[in-house]
Amino acid sequence: MSALQAWRQRLAHLPRETRDTLFLLFAIACTVLPHADHLPAWCTALTVAMLGWRGLLAWRGQTLPGRWSLGLMLALVAGLTLLSHRTLLGREAGITMLVMLMAMKTLELRARRDAFVVFFLGFFLVLTQYLYSQSLLTALWTLLSVWALLTALVLAQMPVGQPSLRLAAGQAARTTAIGLPVMVLLFVLFPRIAPLWGVPSDSVGRTGLSSEMQFGAMAEIANDDSIAMRLRFEGPPPPAAALYFRGPVLTRFDGRRWRAMGSSQAAIAAAAPITPAQSQAAAPQVQGTALRYELTLEPLRLSVLPLLEMSPQAPGSELQADGLTLRRSLDLQWLAPRPITERLRLGQQVAYLEHRSGVDASPLSLQPYLELPQGRNPGTLAWAASLRSQARFNGLDNGPLAEALVAAVLQHLRQEEFIYTLTPGKYGETGEHLIDEFWLERRLGFCEHFSAGFVVVMRALGVPARIVTGFQGADPELQDGYLVVRNAQAHAWAEVWIEGRGWLRVDPTAAVAPERVDLSRVLSPTPGALAGAFTQMNPALWRSLRRGWETLNNRWQQTVLNYSRSDQFDLLKRMGWSSPDWQALGQLSAALIAFLALGGAGWAAWQARPHDAWSRQRAAVLRELKQLGLPALAHQGPRQWATLLEQRFGHALAAPASALLNTLEQQRYSQRAAPQSWRMRQLWMRDFRAKVRALKRTG
Repeated sequence: MSALQAWRQRLAHLPRETRDTLFLLFAIACTVLPHADHLPAWCTALTVAMLGWRGLLAWRGQTLPGRWSLGLMLALVAGLTLLSHRTLLGREAGITMLVMLMAMKTLELRARRDAFVVFFLGFFLVLTQYLYSQSLLTALWTLLSVWALLTALVLAQMPVGQPSLRLAAGQAARTTAIGLPVMVLLFVLFPRIAPLWGVPSDSVGRTGLSSEMQFGAMAEIANDDSIAMRLRFEGPPPPAAALYFRGPVLTRFDGRRWRAMGSSQAAIAAAAPITPAQSQAAAPQVQGTALRYELTLEPLRLSVLPLLEMSPQAPGSELQADGLTLRRSLDLQWLAPRPITERLRLGQQVAYLEHRSGVDASPLSLQPYLELPQGRNPGTLAWAASLRSQARFNGLDNGPLAEALVAAVLQHLRQEEFIYTLTPGKYGETGEHLIDEFWLERRLGFCEHFSAGFVVVMRALGVPARIVTGFQGADPELQDGYLVVRNAQAHAWAEVWIEGRGWLRVDPTAAVAPERVDLSRVLSPTPGALAGAFTQMNPALWRSLRRGWETLNNRWQQTVLNYSRSDQFDLLKRMGWSSPDWQALGQLSAALIAFLALGGAGWAAWQARPHDAWSRQRAAVLRELKQLGLPALAHQGPRQWATLLEQRFGHALAAPASALLNTLEQQRYSQRAAPQSWRMRQLWMRDFRAKVRALKRTG
């Protein structure tokens, strides 16, 4: 016999308590697994160790640890939690303690009440998964965890014998299936009253965009191929080269790092009122055909909302997005009062591809866009001075001069051996003049290198310039009607101010790698093991699988996660309400709850009656015995009833009826008994009633 066969045989013959304990530990592991990314490393390690220890004790049939041991572990866990989170309260600390308490509770499973505590801790922990993510994968894993916990709960409610896991799992599945319609109805109709309804979704933003930028940052997020946003246009979407999503605008440069105008974008939005004159001077001037679209944005952990350039609203305007008020700044960013940590859905946005802004900007307002750090990058400044001194620029007015200088710098990028790469190496190891190292020596870089170098050169030439970060381009194929923008398409470009024309977008990356902008062709990072294997076998298959999953996940987001109050009111309109409001929604929800309560009570009453064939047969036999005046009880078995018959009528007279009752006992409880058909049960009852009538005549 092989080791695997011996292992399987051992599992098949485990004692009931050992088997149920091991299954409960499996259910707990399923519940804890989604939290592994959010828990401290020590918490995950201790949980694995405790669950493994408890499983080993159950396998070997050894005694559980004493109270003192558990008390010491509790003190250790509380101390580690306090050390990690600086508190024992709050979401992260609370979930850490909850996981550890459930793991420790498994080490004192001495009674059924201890198991019930573990069950309900597990159900509560399942709910906490949605504090981090509400994705389709989380929902599917939640369903699996609930099913496993319900199966363990059903096993705990079967104290007699050794019921199979299949039987308990089937009962748990039926219970879940019965509850699903109720859950769907409550989801559709229960009033969504903020802030009680709001739950952070996918709160770990992964775009990497921020109000700061340094060399290498954009290259890192370019390795993230997850989805950043989805757009649905009215009509065909614009070409990839026209898709620029404006995010943080960076102005301050200290020689190594670019920052926004202030230390906090949200603070600027809240504390710096915009005067009408400022708003008019910085307002975008748009022309051409308006693009209308709706947008679903994944969590950014950023207080700037990247919308398609250019929104027509003037600085100081407000925009409502899922209860969040956004305000437009002077540099045409959409600023939120707090970081965006939940998925946002914006309906019916407008953008214009042809635009300009800041035509009437004053020299004082442009001064921050000319500043350079003292004593940094002397080589680049000397190169800019040499370019400016060329005779071809003599005699040009301010506007034409700035245009000519921009064209000359872009031509320099095209002609020289600048290389667009995700792996340019680390800048600044040999000195503090990063722009000199990039512009004059190595010439290797990603979009932030080209935009930063270009802006420094333009400022050195006396042309106001700034960096804009966000996203550029999208996937070439639509997914379920949506245009998909990925984190890998994060981008940085430049804006220059030209007299008479205002702020104009200039993308120096397009001069070096035009395919990046024109075709939205980003550099591909090294794929993971699974993706690499699929790509080598069948690249089209891997793309198809990924697109199919993302389409399914998008439908989940649009249909379920984005189901809002307005959707509820629209549903009420379709149901006949002319002017639905909170009162109508509350009345319908109350009526539904009352109906479900009455239905549940009726179901419980119906369930109390015998419905299966065995229960009906027992009830019929019990009625016949009580007609004989026997003290037969419902909890007794047929063999006990046969004994009562013999005690009352004697062995000889009661023998025929007793034999039938003993046969019924064997048919019900013997492992070798064949299932009885309806016809066989009817024949048995006819014979039994005949024997009972004979006893009545003798009595």
